[in-house]
Amino acid sequence: MFDLPVTERAERKAATGFRNFLLDQGFNMAQFSVYYRLLSGKDAAASMEQKIQAGVPSRGSVHILTITDKQYETMRVFQGKRRGTPEKAYQLSLF
Repeated sequence: MFDLPVTERAERKAATGFRNFLLDQGFNMAQFSVYYRLLSGKDAAASMEQKIQAGVPSRGSVHILTITDKQYETMRVFQGKRRGTPEKAYQLSLF
């Protein structure tokens, strides 16, 4: 999770560069400033943390939250309907 300043052009460029860096490292975007990646163990997480620390822009803040696979399993996601999305059509079979 991160909060990077985007007031000046150079700050926007740095924030975009950081987002692209995360994508290049295999992260997925959950929200605009929240990215996640599944890793296989503490050593992999520590290695990724070092890469992220090296890629952080000079201004702003980055927070890393590590959760176990058991904790991830309990996550629930709820999504509302999007406007203009048609209802799912049912297919009929004729004999």
